[in-house]
Amino acid sequence: MGGVTVNRLNDCPAPAKLNLFLHIIGRRADGYHLLQSVFRLIDRADTLSFEERGDGCIELASPIPGIPPDRELCVRAATLLQKTTGCSRGATIRLDKHLPMGGGLGGGSSDAATTLIALNRLWGTGLRLNELAAIGLRLGADVPFFIAGRDAFVEGIGERITPVELTPARYVVIVPPVEVPTAAIFAAGELTRDSEPIKIADFASRPTRNDLQAVACKLHPAIGEVIEWLGQYAPARMTGSGACVFAQVHDELMAARIIKSCPPHWRAWQAGSLARHPLYEWLDS
Repeated sequence: MGGVTVNRLNDCPAPAKLNLFLHIIGRRADGYHLLQSVFRLIDRADTLSFEERGDGCIELASPIPGIPPDRELCVRAATLLQKTTGCSRGATIRLDKHLPMGGGLGGGSSDAATTLIALNRLWGTGLRLNELAAIGLRLGADVPFFIAGRDAFVEGIGERITPVELTPARYVVIVPPVEVPTAAIFAAGELTRDSEPIKIADFASRPTRNDLQAVACKLHPAIGEVIEWLGQYAPARMTGSGACVFAQVHDELMAARIIKSCPPHWRAWQAGSLARHPLYEWLDS
């Protein structure tokens, strides 16, 4: 967990998630898709550090090339927390990005959640978990999951979160050399939008899939190549809207063998499941 001083929080983790499955079961009148999924936290993470400022400004000290700082989700989260609470304090934010963008791992949403959790503590704004989650939903459908901070069966547009208990697991994750724009996947005419809803108790015993995978593979064949290659070792599936592909493996040794044999033009790493968000002690439910 990040170190704490009077006016600074260092190395706050923003963990990734995997979608163990993802079904699209409908679409709302406003265009948002209705989904069912199991989100699992893993121990691969971005890290953020926050230093309090007295001038009320929000500054990103480590801009990401190609993204205007005021559009970065952690900056938007800090600004929204200010406006919602009337806080006059500011912050300098340093984001060390380890999770791939356009990877389906929820990196931007997790960065936003960690920002809300950390600045709620640093600024002393005193919001409870459900209040932070409500702010997070305004930033993105996945943000409330990261604020809740544990594995969950997720429904609606991502706002209906039911905690689930999952067996600890080890995964291999491969990052194809493509970045997938989520909007393009959801806009595709051939996307399945009528999967049959399932119950929480049934997801482990019923066949599941990622309804976005076929569309992503059509747009980016490299994803399909990774799924086929990794599938030699264990059942492989894309997470989220892609592009990352994962497989559950028996142990760290098996993961290491797979990663060693991975083609060099793909980035591969292993990760373990997380029972709780690393900052959960900072949340007052």
